[in-house]
Amino acid sequence: MAIKFKVLPRKNPQDMTAPEKFYAAAIGDGEIDLDRLAEKIAYQCTLTEVDCHAVLLSLVHNISQELNDGRIVRLGKLGTFQVGISSEGMVTEEEVNSSVITKTRILFRPGRKLQKVLSDLSFRKAS
Repeated sequence: MAIKFKVLPRKNPQDMTAPEKFYAAAIGDGEIDLDRLAEKIAYQCTLTEVDCHAVLLSLVHNISQELNDGRIVRLGKLGTFQVGISSEGMVTEEEVNSSVITKTRILFRPGRKLQKVLSDLSFRKAS
């Protein structure tokens, strides 16, 4: 299979008078939810679908809790989750405190097997 993409025009945000350029943008081709993922996993092992669903929900709960406690969550071949922050720049070190934090996000770094997926992709333009 190939990843579908469409072409989108975009302005240069640093020079709004510049002509638009055209860029490729990936198109999602369906989706899979937690229930279907649990069902697929159940067919590949000796656990029931309900057991797989419970494990996945527990994984989400525990990852959330560990991130909330400031820990890096390493999940072996799957990858690593970590909290990232952005803040305003201040003139002195003393001025930096929690009130200057402007954005939080969850960073995910895929494991080697998932990263390899990116090097093996093929693409086709959507009609």
